[in-house]
Amino acid sequence: MMATRLLDLRRSALWIVVSVALWCLLWGGVDLKNVLGGLMAAVIVFILFPMPPTGHELTLRPVRFLKFALRFLYDLCESAVQVGWFAIRPGPQPPSSVIAVKMASRSDFFLTVTGVLCTLIPGSVVVEAQRATGMLFLHTIGAGTEEEVEKARRIVLEQEKRLLWAIGRREVLEEAGLR
Repeated sequence: MMATRLLDLRRSALWIVVSVALWCLLWGGVDLKNVLGGLMAAVIVFILFPMPPTGHELTLRPVRFLKFALRFLYDLCESAVQVGWFAIRPGPQPPSSVIAVKMASRSDFFLTVTGVLCTLIPGSVVVEAQRATGMLFLHTIGAGTEEEVEKARRIVLEQEKRLLWAIGRREVLEEAGLR
């Protein structure tokens, strides 16, 4: 079993390099000690906690990925300003709701990544993800009326759609009704 995991490290080479780069950033510089320490930590983590294969669902579309990343950064900044304003403005707390959003894709990978992206944007946090039904439940700030709830749902679905178009394979897009 250990030999199999060592052979699987070849498939994870890119992720190991990324892990070493992040390790060096965390320790504040690139030197031999940090690179070797990061490499050792990454190899141990990848051997002890192997990642399930996800390559069969993914393909990179560089232009769409760039659009996705830029829009995510825009949403991140816009939401941070809104939440900051909610924090310092005089008056009552903004209304909030827990909303259910049915994902277009049935993929566990895209359900998880969409949930993570929604949680990274200030003002919403995933409180539950149901794999069997493909539902995300999010606590959303500023969603007190039915129109605001629908807008929050639409934002999550648009985020998933951009993600699917950026890295989803044709089969995943077809399953989600995007082709």
